[in-house]
Amino acid sequence: MLFDVRKYTCRPGTIAKHLELYERMGKAPQAKHLGLPVLYAKCETGDPNVYIHIWAYENAGDREKKRAAMQADPDWIAYTQESAKLGALYSQENMLFNDVSFYPFKR
Repeated sequence: MLFDVRKYTCRPGTIAKHLELYERMGKAPQAKHLGLPVLYAKCETGDPNVYIHIWAYENAGDREKKRAAMQADPDWIAYTQESAKLGALYSQENMLFNDVSFYPFKR
């Protein structure tokens, strides 16, 4: 299993607007192509401008295929354009992880 862990930092005071935009415009097309995330959460302690999401894929090829389809989806493109206009995102970090044999991931 391959996990795509994504950490985003929003500009102070913009995370609520950004997450509202995602819920309204980005959630449906992303779920259509990637399925449901393992986790989608905002920070409780530490930096209140941070949120993360984690997606599970069978392997790198599965991830590449699904993300390419999402990137070509007109609804996803419309969301990314509106997100850019909002200007809430300050930084993004992506990491890929594999599960370990002694704690296999179960869907």
